Amino acid sequence: MERIHRATLLVLYQLTLVAGIALLPIAMVTERLGIRLPVHRVVRRLGNAYEQAQPS
Repeated sequence: MERIHRATLLVLYQLTLVAGIALLPIAMVTERLGIRLPVHRVVRRLGNAYEQAQPS
């Protein structure tokens, strides 16, 4: 079960990185309008969760 949890976190982390890269043009436009997309928060949280799920 632990392996499934780690694998799921890794997949989610990778998907958020891809989504962040794909949303970069939109993020640049919205930033000019004064709106920030909080993609970095999701990436950071999933990265931290994945690192904590690693075996010691």
